[in-house]
Amino acid sequence: MLIGIDDLNFYVPSFYLPLATLAKQKGELPEKYHHGLGQRHMAIPSLDEDIVTMAANAAYPLLKKDKGKKIRTLLFATESSIDQSKAAGLFLHTLLKLPRNMRIIELKQACYSATAALQFAYALVAQDPTHEVLIIASDIARYGLNTPGEPTQGCGAIAMRITTQPTVLSINPESGCYSEDVMDFWRPNYQETAIVLGKYSTQKYLTVLKQCWLAYQAKNGKPLDDLYDCCYHLPFCTMAHKAEKTLHILNNKPFNAEKIMPSVFYNRQIGNTYAASLYISLLSLLAHTELNLSNQHIGAFSYGSGCVGEFFTLTVQSSYQNNLRTMAHLHMLENRTAVTYEQYKQWFEYTWPTQGESIICPQITTGRYRLKSIEAHRRQYEKNPHHLELVP
Repeated sequence: MLIGIDDLNFYVPSFYLPLATLAKQKGELPEKYHHGLGQRHMAIPSLDEDIVTMAANAAYPLLKKDKGKKIRTLLFATESSIDQSKAAGLFLHTLLKLPRNMRIIELKQACYSATAALQFAYALVAQDPTHEVLIIASDIARYGLNTPGEPTQGCGAIAMRITTQPTVLSINPESGCYSEDVMDFWRPNYQETAIVLGKYSTQKYLTVLKQCWLAYQAKNGKPLDDLYDCCYHLPFCTMAHKAEKTLHILNNKPFNAEKIMPSVFYNRQIGNTYAASLYISLLSLLAHTELNLSNQHIGAFSYGSGCVGEFFTLTVQSSYQNNLRTMAHLHMLENRTAVTYEQYKQWFEYTWPTQGESIICPQITTGRYRLKSIEAHRRQYEKNPHHLELVP
């Protein structure tokens, strides 16, 4: 029985900051970001966008035409949680008109949690083949103004429906995992921005990649030559180059730097999306590789600082091109609005009420769903009356 991704879609907010604008503000050359990080733009959430609205916007197309009726579990992966108790997925229940007879849970482990959700979903569907699972990874990467990590910031969400007889990607059961208690990236409860040791985190990422690959091979995993390509968690896009090179050196294989370009096409324009990053990269590879990838095996490496890593593979299904939504995604990215540095800074530094004060959020986003208000500590969401349907 095949189990895997039957449908998937990603969403980013209506605004972005060109990294050339950020470079000018800092008195640096844009090439430092364009080539050094491999990034062009940073997706920016407006004041009426958060992880819930991004999640709802990502999931909506997967639920049209009653496609959500068989969903019995929603797994919400994020490290940008809006509540210490209530799962963010519960806010989606009314917005998306999800079934009552289902479980909803939030998962956290830095950028790894969406992969944990994928493996949990595999087990749930294997247990009951009539069961469908909706996975949503939604995050806002925040490192702080004038910090080394600022140019890698971004935000976005991806939604995936896991079923039997998947039309896009089947999940292969073998995987290699590695965990270790390290402090390369973390965010205490009392901080709004993350603490990151950039060089150390990059080194740990590559070390964990090696360990996960060895663990995967110990479980009779596919040799590197059997994989068409690999996708990686992307805190910044040149990380794919570092990871691919590391994996090929480990296997004594020649390295082709150009081959990674299709897998970073979307991420270059968005920035870091934490838990969603690997899966946006995977979708990018499928959408922007000219060859037909049917029946090809794709490697995937997931890394969450702190740290947990996993290497596994997926197999492309013959009908995969029917659910990539490539034109819709390109329209979404091309129709965003560039903001000035001053606007970006104003939104970033906005102070939200903490004492139960009520606030009505200004109408800014053009997304289908938005944060309407916060009243007595309660977040209120709505379908956006000014939503622009860019693609029918």
